[in-house]
Amino acid sequence: METIHISEEEAARDFAGLIARVRAGAEVVIESESSPVARVSPAAPPRRSVSESIALAEARSIERGYEVVMDPDFAADMEEIIANRKPRDTSAWD
Repeated sequence: METIHISEEEAARDFAGLIARVRAGAEVVIESESSPVARVSPAAPPRRSVSESIALAEARSIERGYEVVMDPDFAADMEEIIANRKPRDTSAWD
């Protein structure tokens, strides 16, 4: 990812240009007297949860009139991941 350094003044003067650079995939560091003040980067793409994916597959099955079949190897991988899930350790957050 390309990183672009600009001044606060430039960011304020051409905010539309700053956003255009971010949309194109660049990370923009806004600086004041050569010290970083803010970092603007592209947002992470939206992701579906497993339950949303299952609901979507079920809806498509109804729309299309046939059952969506999961690849056996992928299904086995997913079952293993689910079976070995561990709770998130949040102790460091305190």
